[in-house]
Order: sequence, then C-alpha cells, then structure tokens
Amino acid sequence: MNIVLIGYRGTGKSTIGKVLAKKLNRLLISMDELIVKKAGMSIPEIVKKHGWDNFRDLESEVVKEISNINSCIIDCGGGVILRDENVKNLKQNGKCFLLKADIDTTISRIQGDANRPALKEGMSFREEQEKVLKEREAKYKASADVEIDTSVLSVDKAVEKILEYI
Repeated sequence: MNIVLIGYRGTGKSTIGKVLAKKLNRLLISMDELIVKKAGMSIPEIVKKHGWDNFRDLESEVVKEISNINSCIIDCGGGVILRDENVKNLKQNGKCFLLKADIDTTISRIQGDANRPALKEGMSFREEQEKVLKEREAKYKASADVEIDTSVLSVDKAVEKILEYI
C-alpha cells in the first residue's frame, strides 16, 4: 500500500513525505519532480509555454506511470484531485491522506515561492488562494481517506497521525 499525500499548496506534503519516507525506509515519489523531468522544464515554464491544461495532462501521465508501484510515499501536486481518473488510479494501490491548513498558515508557507505559478489571474495573492482552495475543497474531501490539519500540528505529530492510521 502506498501512502498518498494530497492537499493544497503549502500544507506540508513534501516535508511530511520526506520524514515518512525516511522513517518507513520507503521510496518518496515527488510527482512535481517527475513532471519537471518528463517536460524538461520547470513548472512555471510548462505553464507559461503550454498552459495549465498541458501541465494537467503531464500530471495524469505521471499518475498512470506510478500507480502500480507499491509501498511508496507519493507527494502529489495540489491539483492532482482535479481529474477523477487521477484519484482513482492513486487509490487503486494507496490510501489518500489529505493534508490541510488554514489559509493564513498556507499563505505564510507559500508566499514568494517562485516555483508556484499563479492559478488565477487578476486578483491579489490572498484572493487567489482563497478562491482556488474553496473551488477544490469538495474534491479534496471526496478524495481523502484521512484528513490531517497541519496548521495545528508539528511535522512529527502529523507523521505520527499517518503512522497510527496505517
């Protein structure tokens, strides 16, 4: 069984994934890293040159490629839940842990990160985050086997919660 980490930007997927992988001596698969490798360019470059739809197509290809691997920690991009087939493929061999955080915590963690291109144009950074998070909230909840609020937990406590579940 894979441990699949889903959630919005800045909820701790990459950080918690690294700790889990080390603690469980499992391979950590970063979907964003695989997409960058596959495309031969950074995520902002992919989005600027080809658009978000192309990025989502690459993301779906990566999900298909990794969905048959077993006993890994999978660090998903925040939008992986936007396509139902991605969630279906990830769940065929894994449990989805939704990492979530309040909006202030999320913003403090991601503001100024150049590797996170805008998801919506023509609004302030905070407005964009609030709007996208609200749009995705139901999909995150529907995709999750377990929800963990990382705005109130340390990385180690969040890892403990995941380990208790598995």
